[in-house]
Amino acid sequence: MKKLLKNWTLLLSFAAFSVLAPISVLAQSNDEKALDLDALLKQLEQGKLQQSQQNNQREKEFVLKRAEQDQMLKAAATQRDNELKMSEKLETQFEENEIKLAGLNDAMTKRLGSLKELFGVLQQVAGDTRGKFQNSIISAQIPGRDTFLNDLAQSMGASSKLASIEEIERVWFEMQREMTESGKVTTFTTDVIEAGGNKVSKQVLRVGPFALAADGKYLDYDGITQTVEELIRQPATRYGESAAALQQSKGELVEFGLDPTGGSILKLLVQAPSLQERIDQGGLVGYIILIVGGLALLLALERLVTLTIIKAKVDKQLKSDEFKDNNPLGRVMKVRDTYPEADTEALELHLTEAILGEIPKLGRNLTIIKIVSVVAPLMGLLGTVTGMINTFQAITLFGTGDPKLMAGGISTALVTTVLGLVVAIPSTLLYAMLNTRSKNIVFILQEQAAGVIAERAERANKG
Repeated sequence: MKKLLKNWTLLLSFAAFSVLAPISVLAQSNDEKALDLDALLKQLEQGKLQQSQQNNQREKEFVLKRAEQDQMLKAAATQRDNELKMSEKLETQFEENEIKLAGLNDAMTKRLGSLKELFGVLQQVAGDTRGKFQNSIISAQIPGRDTFLNDLAQSMGASSKLASIEEIERVWFEMQREMTESGKVTTFTTDVIEAGGNKVSKQVLRVGPFALAADGKYLDYDGITQTVEELIRQPATRYGESAAALQQSKGELVEFGLDPTGGSILKLLVQAPSLQERIDQGGLVGYIILIVGGLALLLALERLVTLTIIKAKVDKQLKSDEFKDNNPLGRVMKVRDTYPEADTEALELHLTEAILGEIPKLGRNLTIIKIVSVVAPLMGLLGTVTGMINTFQAITLFGTGDPKLMAGGISTALVTTVLGLVVAIPSTLLYAMLNTRSKNIVFILQEQAAGVIAERAERANKG
């Protein structure tokens, strides 16, 4: 019985804690006594009553809000019906407008007739002329023309807008003004970007649609940025002088160098390397070739001057009976006086010895010049091979998509070959000329020595 009563007590306690949420459970300390069954039943009855009161209050609130929600639902339904009616009305109006628009388009097409082709041609001409005006140097003096043509072409193409008579007349006027200005040489003031990057207002000379110049320097017009820029690299000095003379002229005829392409050739001058830049492309091998070539040239000049002086002294010695030591012929002829009693064979040997002593002096440094003429092409070939190795390395790393990556190696290969030939050809010619002069002097010495030997032989036979 006690066990059953204990089980009922636990069941009622669980039901009380799970159903009656608002009931506050008081914590009991260790020394408080547990409630009996009557007290627990009383608490359950009180909690049930309180829960019933809360539920009634909630039902009243729900009934009040439901009426409000029904009213909102009716308002939303009414608004929906109104919007549907408006949608049907607008859809009907849209269909009617489409029918009217189609009719108006048909009427406009019939009334346009051949004018439709005219406006198509006008749009095309406006687009083509805009591109020409944008790149024309006349726009440096008369800006804004391409903007008008661009707006006209876009409006006629995008919205099918018809051009007004004023716009048609302006297109004709701008084309006529371009032709008129193409035949004029005039000056105007505008901002010029100098080679150093400074923007300066200058008096600019315009020669038709061909060239711009200021302060004796050629200018370039950039149609994209609409700026006038000074060329980084100018043409030859005579062209700059002619530009300055034309800018200062008072109407007289002046020779002037112009670019018929409108600036394309002048722009290429910026990219074309100068002589110093071409030499730099040869690299280390190219500089070595030039140093060796310069050394050979100095030696050749020294030999040319020396042999010319010696030849003049030898020619003077031929006309004189007094032998001097300042020339090879005089020193050779003194051998005869040194050995007056020598027989013919001994004298011949002494003269031969004297001539052999003069030959190295006459041919000094000629061997070096000859070696340079032979080695220079080989050094050029070395530079060619080096440049091609660099080219193939660039191809291996980056492929053949960009030719600029290979340009450095190819430039080295070609420039060194050219430098080798430039050094070898003059060196060969100089060696041939100087060797001939040296041999001519040696021939004179041998000729005069043979005469001395013959004279000594005749004297010996008479004796």
